[in-house]
Amino acid sequence: MYKFHLLTVSIFSFSILFGQKSDSLPKVKATNFETVDILAYFNKLPLLGLTSSAQNISKELIETQGTTTLLPAINTVSGIRMEQRSPGSYRLAMRGSLIRSPFGIRNTKIYMDEFPLTDAGGNTYLNLIDPASLSSIHVIKGPDGSLYGANSGGVIRLQPKGFDVKENQASLLLNGGSFGLFQEQLSVQRKVNEQYSFSVDQSYTQSDGYRDQSALNKFTFQTAHKWKYSDKNELRVLALFSDLHYESPGGLTEFQFLEHPTMARPAAGPNPSAEEQDAGIYNETFYGGIAHDSKITKNLSHTISVFGSHTNFENPFITNYEFRKEQNLGLRTFFSYKDTVNTKIRWEMQLGFEGQKGWAAIDNFDNNGGVKGDAQAKDELDNTQGSYFYRAMTNLFDRWTIEGSIGLNHMKINYNSLYPIVANPEGTIDFGNILMPRVATSLLITKNFAFRGSISKGYSPPTIAEVRSSDQTINTELNPETGINYEIGLRWESSNRRFIADLGYYFYDMNNGIVRQLDEGGAEYFVNAGEMNQQGIEALVWTYLITPKDKGFIRELKFQTAFTYNHYRFGNYQVDENDYSNNKITAVPDNTWSNTLSFEFPHQIGINVSHYYMSAMPLNDANSVFSDEFNLVQLKATWKWELSKSLQLEFFAGIDNFLNEKYSLGNDINAYGDRYFNPAATRNYYGGVKVGF
Repeated sequence: MYKFHLLTVSIFSFSILFGQKSDSLPKVKATNFETVDILAYFNKLPLLGLTSSAQNISKELIETQGTTTLLPAINTVSGIRMEQRSPGSYRLAMRGSLIRSPFGIRNTKIYMDEFPLTDAGGNTYLNLIDPASLSSIHVIKGPDGSLYGANSGGVIRLQPKGFDVKENQASLLLNGGSFGLFQEQLSVQRKVNEQYSFSVDQSYTQSDGYRDQSALNKFTFQTAHKWKYSDKNELRVLALFSDLHYESPGGLTEFQFLEHPTMARPAAGPNPSAEEQDAGIYNETFYGGIAHDSKITKNLSHTISVFGSHTNFENPFITNYEFRKEQNLGLRTFFSYKDTVNTKIRWEMQLGFEGQKGWAAIDNFDNNGGVKGDAQAKDELDNTQGSYFYRAMTNLFDRWTIEGSIGLNHMKINYNSLYPIVANPEGTIDFGNILMPRVATSLLITKNFAFRGSISKGYSPPTIAEVRSSDQTINTELNPETGINYEIGLRWESSNRRFIADLGYYFYDMNNGIVRQLDEGGAEYFVNAGEMNQQGIEALVWTYLITPKDKGFIRELKFQTAFTYNHYRFGNYQVDENDYSNNKITAVPDNTWSNTLSFEFPHQIGINVSHYYMSAMPLNDANSVFSDEFNLVQLKATWKWELSKSLQLEFFAGIDNFLNEKYSLGNDINAYGDRYFNPAATRNYYGGVKVGF
């Protein structure tokens, strides 16, 4: 059968959009490169004045890098690594290791505008989001629990379409390619008047997958509305529904990976194969929120958001069939006061609270060939977390920014074991109160050169998935990760803003690092690893090699490179009789390197070339098994054809894994039976059309 595969729709003009400069600094003349502020710390802030390591991923970059997944776009940011085990199964490491995240996301806080997507239990279903429904992604790297609750890796803020509609637009995308991949996306944005705007985004994606037992079916529907019902009041509404199913092929041994990479995990010993058990994930989630902004006086404003979610989750696995019902309800509110003393001194402060309550019912049954069997375990867990926060910032002479913030965080878990009968079925795990301060500064040495530095405390309590993991035991001994992060950085921009460089160094000394282990049956459990010493260097360069022009064969050429160096080591770390002290921290490569070249030719023809390199990394705590390094190259060509002012066509085609690398993306960590590897797709092709109207 002829197979189609979609990787991406390419709206060419690649760009990473950084913070807009203040009026006293030079701006780019009219080009197709648009400057955008970075949304951080309650405001859109200029890059050179920002005290944290941050970056903005624009809508154009998201679409250029991929329409089926956020993975390629996020991996253009230094210090972040997103992986895919199979289509629809993603995990993300931000300023940290994937040792804690066999799947999903752990120590990073993710928001949709003012609504936390990370639930009360600490989990984030990022794979529910359709990339085409986002207008931008704002990334703040490093611990920031003083303002955003418990996290030790950083904060990602997803901005949905609909909250900042500039003009009416709509599009329909159809594409396909290798491995039976097909995608349809419909996106509509309307600015009804100056007071009301909205968006509706719907998508459907299916794929057979590269490996056996790796098919994907995903449907999403998202709508966002903004209503400015008076000069001083604004209401925003967000609703998302996602119905996701993907199969889980499971990990392979090194021999299987090299000789039979398309196979799913075979039967071994008493355990049947992944195909026999129909291993996979079913996730049906509704997520929604309402936010209200009010300008009380000239200087004082108030924001409040109420949000919640309901998830039906099923996971037929090799050894059991798990059902989860998860419900979450939360509130985030803060007051903001801003004032200008004179032309040389500005200051502001925020005071607020964020809290969530989660209810989770987790039932495990025998898995009889993909059919629920007898009960194995039934538990109920309620999670409560709250954070009070305060921040103060001052800007002196448009050159020096000083800020300090502090958060008081509290989290507890109530559990009740319903089946089987145990001695103490009910209890509470209380992680207590913890203060999370942050102090930071940014100083403009010259108009174009800035120095920044910060000290912050990181804190990441165990998630529900770690306290009650697949070994079906409630772990009351697991402690939160804590540590102090020290960071310095330099930024430089050319006067015409056509060259941007960002360099940062951090040292994060973590205590009680959480590490995943597997028992003989393949069920996971988690332990504290003692000390984890994390040092890193992150560098980014963005530049025009050829500035936009109206004549010539190459009308525009842009280049972006992002480099990450990690020196991550265990401190004192021992599991049973095994001493792993001073070993490299599991699942952390020494370095990653991302490069993107974007060409624009006459007649609106574009070519995008992307390169991603990852060095070898240890796959177990003993450092006895390593993954191989790999270079991943993607090529993409686009042609835009304007039929009329109201109808445009865009054709695209390309190649993924151009070098036909044999690599594993999304390795299993500390895998039992040496099943470490999840082979990624070989060279494949895609193509499609996008109709704008």
